[in-house]
Amino acid sequence: MSERLGGWVALTARLLLGGVLLAAGVLKLPDPAEGVRAVRAFRLLPEPVVPAVGYGLPVLEIALGVLLVLGTAVRLAAVLTAVLLAAFVVGILGAWLRGLAIDCGCFGGGGAVAANQTRYGTETARDLALLTVALGLARWPSSRLALSPAPSCMEGRP
Repeated sequence: MSERLGGWVALTARLLLGGVLLAAGVLKLPDPAEGVRAVRAFRLLPEPVVPAVGYGLPVLEIALGVLLVLGTAVRLAAVLTAVLLAAFVVGILGAWLRGLAIDCGCFGGGGAVAANQTRYGTETARDLALLTVALGLARWPSSRLALSPAPSCMEGRP
């Protein structure tokens, strides 16, 4: 792929990931306790950690989203986004395999739902697709319309 085309692809990846993260974080802000309930529903973390994660997750998502949309610290933001998405995939698959009936709370809400209202398959597929985009952006962070200077032309090449 040409460097010019790659810059536009990376811009699209930045805006996609940044937009999803911003939406997820902003939609959780109005009811922080709801975020805590959503994290608790996964039954993965020790109870003393649950409130910190529930309250902190929207802030982290918004911060990463802003970095990606603005195009600053792109590689770092993409790597952290990939780690976050991998954790989401593990959490969703873990809930599915353990037979929990919960809404992931990815865009607000969360907690117990009826067994026929779970969407584990689509949530996992969505997060795996976004994880792939984040990994690609971490590998090739140079993009158009970024605030940070573009990495050198040799960076990220074998």
